[in-house]
Amino acid sequence: MSLPQTAPAPPAVPAETAGAPTVAGLLKEISDVGRDRTRGGYSRPVFSTAETDLRIWFIERATRRGLDVHTDANGIIWAWWDTAAGVRKDAVATGSHLDSVPGGGEYDGPLGVASALVAVDLLKARNFRPRRPLAIAVFPEEEGSRFGIACLGSRLLTGELDPNKARNLRDPDGNTYADVAAANGQDPRFIGADYKALQQLGLFVELHVEQGRGLIDLDQPVAVGSSILGHGRWKLAISGEGNHAGTTLMQDRRDPMIAAAKVVVGIRETARKYRDARATVGRLQPVPGGTNVIASRVDLWIDVRHPEDSVTAALVEAIGLNAQVLAAEEGCSAALTRESLSPTVQFDDGLRDRLQQLLPAAPVLATGAGHDAGVLAAHLPTAMLFVRNPTGISHSPDELVEDRDAEAGALALADSLAGLLGGARTVG
Repeated sequence: MSLPQTAPAPPAVPAETAGAPTVAGLLKEISDVGRDRTRGGYSRPVFSTAETDLRIWFIERATRRGLDVHTDANGIIWAWWDTAAGVRKDAVATGSHLDSVPGGGEYDGPLGVASALVAVDLLKARNFRPRRPLAIAVFPEEEGSRFGIACLGSRLLTGELDPNKARNLRDPDGNTYADVAAANGQDPRFIGADYKALQQLGLFVELHVEQGRGLIDLDQPVAVGSSILGHGRWKLAISGEGNHAGTTLMQDRRDPMIAAAKVVVGIRETARKYRDARATVGRLQPVPGGTNVIASRVDLWIDVRHPEDSVTAALVEAIGLNAQVLAAEEGCSAALTRESLSPTVQFDDGLRDRLQQLLPAAPVLATGAGHDAGVLAAHLPTAMLFVRNPTGISHSPDELVEDRDAEAGALALADSLAGLLGGARTVG
């Protein structure tokens, strides 16, 4: 079902599933899970009570729909709708994630998960019987908010992240990924590339809230994704001399916090020299972090993005060199290390074109945000659908999807899956 530009908006609840669960209804069920009373919005880091509760919620809702659910060694939840033949090969997969950034919005991740469940409801309401199996995937640690590497689950699945490195990742409290995973029932000895699981998949379509204003300006509820900007995360450690805040004269200080302040401003100015570049310092941590202590070291994390990977590399090099100069001015040193890097991803042309055929009213948009679909793109055809966000704001409590658009997104996903699964309606 397409949505012509001149047609009225679709009803909040598709007629074919009147009385059935809706995306808005499913999201309401989890609307109190992980609320952050301090930051606002939601804080749902991987392995937290909130994220665990959401995983339990998904497993129950998927099982209720007759899907075969299991969690693999990397913590990815798979919910399968098998064909009559029962062979899991060349499957169509969809899904998203349930974790969030600190103080994040309600829709980033859960919208795609809830929409996948409703898409199954829509297809079953049509008595649809797929010729290819369907899998809903829920990936852990997509945001990287706890262990610092975005899309950690899909990177492990595809072999893009060394399992030894993953096991030794530490959260802000110093806990290793291995220890936290073990405490949550996951055996860290078995994490890593799972080529058998990948071979079961034929393609992957991820639905996600749009993290920008493209659909607002186009006055459309749903878009097809074209690409993801190259992006990465770097840690900059600025080292100085820790000392007493009251006894150390200003001229005697080697204060890494002053150097860090200059570096943060310098990063903004450096990024402005590169057209279409984005560079952000969203986290800064002084060591030891006392109010009456001159820090001995300041760690800050830098997110850099650009459509051209060569420009991303040049910008990061410029940031690193500038940081060394600014640190030296304060008698400090600076060391830049890469934590993760994802090159620019162009989604599969054939799959994108097929989605455009199935959703002729949907425009095609690029995104500057990273997703599991981008990681999987190197291993199988992937695509994305974006649902309008009327605020244009994401990773914030102000992120929003109106109920009518949420249902339009689920309907677009169902129509897309129906075309890709190659099934048919049955009578009776």
